Amino acid sequence: MPKLTPKALDLLFMEARTRNGWRKKKVPTALLEEIWNIARMGPTSANCQPLRVVFVTSKEAKEKLAPALSGANREKSMKAPVTALFAHDLAFFELLPRLFPHDQSARSWFAGNEQTIAETAFRNGSLQAAYFMLAARAKGLDCGPMSGFNQDKVNEAFFPGGTHKVNFICNLGYGTDDDLFPRGPRLTFAEAARVE
Repeated sequence: MPKLTPKALDLLFMEARTRNGWRKKKVPTALLEEIWNIARMGPTSANCQPLRVVFVTSKEAKEKLAPALSGANREKSMKAPVTALFAHDLAFFELLPRLFPHDQSARSWFAGNEQTIAETAFRNGSLQAAYFMLAARAKGLDCGPMSGFNQDKVNEAFFPGGTHKVNFICNLGYGTDDDLFPRGPRLTFAEAARVE
């Protein structure tokens, strides 16, 4: 398989930054769908695909989101063209007969096992959200992922019904250098990993 160029790696990792400032430029829904169609190809266990996303773009939706955000996050999210609410579906296993067709018993691995459902949905939903952010960068958008919000308020406002649970949120758009923090240090291989 061919390797990515250094320029591509810069776009995805080495030069990419978490943005706090945003240009006043709309992000087309067609672009969000294009990014989704790339990100959905990333692997999940048993192809379970539990990620569910609400893209908050309208003034009304932003106003609905605002009370759930902490002060600094509220200000930058109100200015961002898009705020993605990355959630996971606790009923993901109901789709396994379609998504994992070569083993029609896959649904039974999860049904009734709340701990396994929660762990699988959270783990794989987190993976898919990361795939989405990398695909967004690859398609020219900047990302500003964050915690600092009230999960219960977000779930109540955007995911009523109880099977979808928000994990984290991420502003998307065309970033500026406004309020850009210096790049933080990263752990070395020796500090974070070992080979056995």
